[in-house]
Amino acid sequence: MRKSSAAHRVVLALMPGAPLFELAVPCEVFGIARPDIVSPWYDFTVAATEPDAEVAAGFVAARARGLEAIAEADTVIVPACTNVHVSQPPDLVAAVAAAHARGARIAAICSGAFVLAEAGILDGRRATTHWMHADEFARRYPRVEVDSNVLYTCDGTVFTSAGTAAGIDLCLELVRQDHGTAAANAVARRMVTPPHRVADQAQYALGPVPQAADAPLGAVTDWARDHLGESIRVADLAARAHLSQRQLSRKFLEVHGLPPGQWLVRERIRLAQELLETTGDSVEAIAVRTGFATAAGLRAAFAAQVHVSPSEYRRTWAA
Repeated sequence: MRKSSAAHRVVLALMPGAPLFELAVPCEVFGIARPDIVSPWYDFTVAATEPDAEVAAGFVAARARGLEAIAEADTVIVPACTNVHVSQPPDLVAAVAAAHARGARIAAICSGAFVLAEAGILDGRRATTHWMHADEFARRYPRVEVDSNVLYTCDGTVFTSAGTAAGIDLCLELVRQDHGTAAANAVARRMVTPPHRVADQAQYALGPVPQAADAPLGAVTDWARDHLGESIRVADLAARAHLSQRQLSRKFLEVHGLPPGQWLVRERIRLAQELLETTGDSVEAIAVRTGFATAAGLRAAFAAQVHVSPSEYRRTWAA
């Protein structure tokens, strides 16, 4: 368990009719105490534009505070909008803009990006939203750099995500930035979800349905994660998947957004991060356990991908 100096205050801002799943994800990630992972966890509050706001499926936010709670937040999360084709609630837009102006971290899930855009927070920034709304979003907010391919974006203290399940990816990234990779991985395991996805939205947009099954690739990636300390070649992965190397690369790009070699490096780095946070093993020993073979190899990978040395990473995130 890692001890934190003070509970980070997260406020979820909702409006009547908001989709239930996009509300539930931040409640699950930030609203459940997890003292065995980090103590204290988050100070989580729901704020509504209207008292006793009724959201989708007839659920009522009976104990929600008013929007004044946003003024106390370290992080404000705006879930999906009720209707993207109308102007968003002015009081919510103003409260989010004020929170950003005083330095709070602002995150939007799915079409919640429309609120951030109306507040002017996304002007000149890269942002995303659900692929179904991307064209409308770009048309209405031409000063926003819309990227409809990614699952989420991070631009300084401003975050946006694609639709629905991508909100999980975004919330886990916020935990990762606050408390490190081991904490985010632990939450992901409890939610029975991958700790990090890099695949883009293109695989979900309307289009031809792929004919090839992804089961062999899943078996290969599971095997690779269990053997990261070994010498693994792309040819080895292709043989296990009963695919040519070209077919394997195409599959990895479709599912993970990375070619297999880069995927291996990413998985090895994430394992190294967790070991640096949770063990006292030397950098040399962790390099061997994660397949980088030498401390120099691990340091080079960290410099390229994490932008700090393994020792600096450990000083920041070790329990």
